[in-house]
Amino acid sequence: MAHAVSANRLELLQIADLVAREKSIDKDIVLDAMEEAIQKAARSRYGAENEIRAQIDKKTGDIRLFRVLEVVDLVDEPAVQISLEEAREDKPDAEVGDYLASTLPPMDFGRIAAQTAKQVITQKVRDAERQRQYEEYKDRVGEIMTGVVRRVEYGNVIVDLGRAEAVMRRDQVIPREHIRQSERIRGFIYEVRRENRGPQIFMSRTKPEFMGALFAQEVPEIYDSIIEIRSVARDPGSRAKIAVVSSDPSIDPVGACVGMRGSRVQAVVNELQGEKIDIIPFTDDVASFIVNALQPAEVAKVVMDEENARVEVVVPDDQLSLAIGRRGQNVRLASQLTGWTVDIMTEAEESERRQEEFMAQSNLFMKALDVDDTLAHLLVAEGFTELEEIAFVEPEELLAVEGFEEDLVTELQRRAGDFLEKAAREADDKRIEIGVSDDVADIEGLTPQMLVTLGEDQVKTLEDFAGCAADELTSPEDGILRKFPLTESVASDMIMSARVALGWITAEEAFAASNEHTNAEGEEESNETADDGQVSNETSEATETPTE
Repeated sequence: MAHAVSANRLELLQIADLVAREKSIDKDIVLDAMEEAIQKAARSRYGAENEIRAQIDKKTGDIRLFRVLEVVDLVDEPAVQISLEEAREDKPDAEVGDYLASTLPPMDFGRIAAQTAKQVITQKVRDAERQRQYEEYKDRVGEIMTGVVRRVEYGNVIVDLGRAEAVMRRDQVIPREHIRQSERIRGFIYEVRRENRGPQIFMSRTKPEFMGALFAQEVPEIYDSIIEIRSVARDPGSRAKIAVVSSDPSIDPVGACVGMRGSRVQAVVNELQGEKIDIIPFTDDVASFIVNALQPAEVAKVVMDEENARVEVVVPDDQLSLAIGRRGQNVRLASQLTGWTVDIMTEAEESERRQEEFMAQSNLFMKALDVDDTLAHLLVAEGFTELEEIAFVEPEELLAVEGFEEDLVTELQRRAGDFLEKAAREADDKRIEIGVSDDVADIEGLTPQMLVTLGEDQVKTLEDFAGCAADELTSPEDGILRKFPLTESVASDMIMSARVALGWITAEEAFAASNEHTNAEGEEESNETADDGQVSNETSEATETPTE
């Protein structure tokens, strides 16, 4: 009989060892779970009100049960407490706050107790396994892993990674890719998070990072950080663009990624179900980068609006469909790759638009300055586009125009000034008629035309204006004053001055806020230039870059 008991005890340790190895968790965790299960079963036998501890000897497998009592002055709960007087009968040096453990006789588990113990052990082991999976995979975010497809549920793919399962959601599977059960599949781990039912590992085959990681596997120079992938844009299963740059001038980044006879890029294409890949050389010159990104289309000219990160690309008429691509794919990918909004137009469209702008500016000068079309055309051709330029420019600049004499320049500047003054008076009258208050008009930098626009948008009092945010005024999409050349920092200063005038904040707080805004803009500009190679958004004047 003693031998049988010994065998059972040995079997307990063997079971713990087997479970630990099967679930890849620590054997001590399994033994702790068993101890907790035995404690729970013992409480159901001796009474749930008792504080019972179980201990498994990790060498022999012996199970010992203890009843634990706390030493107190006054006993409130006899099941878990013992008076100091009684405690000192067994242990003379006992003090209040100590715990006494008395050994309980071994117990045979009934069917219910055994079932309870089994549930506790199963739950504890499952929790330990989940924790192990989370710890193992949380540091593997950003890696490519290979697994076996267990099942496909409503388009979502469940992948067995060996020691855990990953989910590849429907939108993370390459379109028109046929995934079958039991086939091996590669994916990019992009998120691992804890959930009640265990760690959720999310895989993707559509993310741009998956393509970048595939190239890193195929191209040793990328793995060794000689070649850097600056950005990736994908239309999964159809087409992609990847921008690369080399830190070693002797290594061609595009050639290295293509490989001998295209072997390297072809390996990536095969993995991505035939997705066509354009490999683009990255350059810090944004205009050149955008031209490269629009390959295979040829570009005639690039007009950049750096403040709004927009670029107009002019292409020959026969290159328009190639530049736009099927369903806008080429221009969309180029925009994603560069981080700039790209607008495509043909040379004919650009010529027509320029002609319209030329005529509109000429007509403005003819009307405002009361001059003939020849003189108006000449002013526009010389680069004058606004009446303010003519009114306030140094006379020498106008005298530099061929055929312009001093009397003519003086008269033109006088007429331009008179027209602007009259327009300002009319706008101020309209501002008063709309009901925009004088204290709003007193804010430095707000022109009468701006005040009319504010009034039409129901910003009429100093409180209305002080309650605005800077981007509410300057946002290119829906800013109230988007038609005017007003930067966000200037708008912010105006709003702060209104808040100071109302007593909402002090002048010192306004000054601190202004500095903070300026520093934030500077940091953002610096980060954009460093991270994306983008030109800062401070310059409002558009620049033209013809391409060779």
